[in-house]
Amino acid sequence: MGSPDKLRSRHQPPVEVLRSLAAIALLGVGVGLACWPLNGIDRWQDQLINQLPGFSSSPWHRLSLALALAPIPLVPLLLLLQAGPLRQASGSGLPQLMEALEHPQRSASLLAAKPTLGRLALWAIASLGLLPLGREGPAAQLGAALAHGLGRGRLSSELLAAAAGAGLAGAFNTPLMGVVFVAEELTRSFQAALIWPALLMAAIAALVSGLAGQPLFGLGIHALAVPELDQALWAGPIGLGAGLMGALMARLLLLARRLLQPWVWQHPLRTGLLLGIGLALLALLSGGRSCGDGEAVLRQLLLATTQPQPWGGWLALLVVRLLGPVLGLAAGIPGGLIDPAFALGGAFGAGIVELMGGQVWLGVVLGMAGGLAGATQLPVMSLAFTLRMAGAQQLLPGLMLAALAGALAGRWLMAVPIYRALGEQAQNDQTGSVPPLANAIAGSDQYKD
Repeated sequence: MGSPDKLRSRHQPPVEVLRSLAAIALLGVGVGLACWPLNGIDRWQDQLINQLPGFSSSPWHRLSLALALAPIPLVPLLLLLQAGPLRQASGSGLPQLMEALEHPQRSASLLAAKPTLGRLALWAIASLGLLPLGREGPAAQLGAALAHGLGRGRLSSELLAAAAGAGLAGAFNTPLMGVVFVAEELTRSFQAALIWPALLMAAIAALVSGLAGQPLFGLGIHALAVPELDQALWAGPIGLGAGLMGALMARLLLLARRLLQPWVWQHPLRTGLLLGIGLALLALLSGGRSCGDGEAVLRQLLLATTQPQPWGGWLALLVVRLLGPVLGLAAGIPGGLIDPAFALGGAFGAGIVELMGGQVWLGVVLGMAGGLAGATQLPVMSLAFTLRMAGAQQLLPGLMLAALAGALAGRWLMAVPIYRALGEQAQNDQTGSVPPLANAIAGSDQYKD
């Protein structure tokens, strides 16, 4: 493979530039192909979720009960694997990726094949067990690890970050979201040397991913016209409220992870059994609506396939979609926060608009942007992801306001963005020092500018 890093220079001969572009495009193809198994597992999860009473008209039966109770044996198994042969594969993958980008001398171990494949295996088991986890962590690390291996460890941090964004683009068929995540979170830079390769790699990865059936708009197309003034009136309160819910999820996750980690390593079987029972109870009480990454809940809300529900049912949905991801991610099971925060925000927005007599789908879409921005403090990424997943380009003004309001709410509850806070916590777990948990939640000035 040629040297894609040569694209960083403005004065390369045309042949060298074309060679670099070809190498970057090949990386995009490789990342897109590598995402096919992840996307296949995600589709299998959707098929399993449709067996649960909360997403069908059928009552509980043998298969649905088995699916709801699956966390009881699966979570102890996952924690035992993490504490033993797959110890290096615990965690979502994003903190490890960010450390590899910030400390290139550690990239060989952090992006090696064993932890990457181990993390994907753990995520696959958790996903088919309908645990309420997203997939951005394993997908981003997969992209970076593949680029690191193909480049034989010689690629720059910018190109590894671009490959991580391509992993997100391939996993969600969202090329712009992948690029923005790289610039807004992984590198905090919108330089041309980063953006140009990232655009090409993410576009190719999403294209290849789409060839295997990954949908163009994951949650459908919602093209009803809403006046901009109406969008603005709904976007502020929904974005703020959904942002607070997303930020609450992030805050609880950080606290729960700090409390659970000693127990996870010292007593994986006992801790896993308790967490599995908790997740199974949430599934049984909610008819299974606590299960999975949350996309099934969003499709249900967007298509208005449920009858208007009272306050109690709406609050119960919020509780199970809040607690389920916290229990799974806090235990270090590989996964992600994007889908769960997306679903939590969408459920919040749906309930608010329904109670006020508005169009439910409008509240869902605005809530998705606000909830994700609140959890991650990444408003531009949240905007790009919502536009792509829901096909709601006509809501751009309202989505911008909702994402901004959500991000502001997130900063109010979490001074350090969640991915950075989890990364710091993971590093301190390795060194044995006291993590800056109080700073992450309430007081650090490091991330306020």
